[in-house]
Amino acid sequence: MPIAETPAPPYVAVIFTSSRTDGDNGYAAMSAAMTAMAREQPGYLGIEAAREDVGITVSYWRDEASAAAWKQVGAHLVAQRRGREAWYRDYRVRIAHVTRDYGPR
Repeated sequence: MPIAETPAPPYVAVIFTSSRTDGDNGYAAMSAAMTAMAREQPGYLGIEAAREDVGITVSYWRDEASAAAWKQVGAHLVAQRRGREAWYRDYRVRIAHVTRDYGPR
């Protein structure tokens, strides 16, 4: 997954950090579906994810209202419930306001 191309700040980052249970149990398919669905939501700016021992997914949103609206999308609510029941040993969600964004360019 490439580094997300985000606009100039300010914007919001939703940081989801998780520890997975053993086995896939449908996780990969749901993750792909949720990523595709998030891209269609108003205010969506991008996503980045990495997984080793701990998984970290950061989604970027125009504002808190856009991020909050995504949290309430029906299919996303189903995925959240399934995550609590089957996919995650532990997780944290953190919401951050991005005030600076820079790189090599």
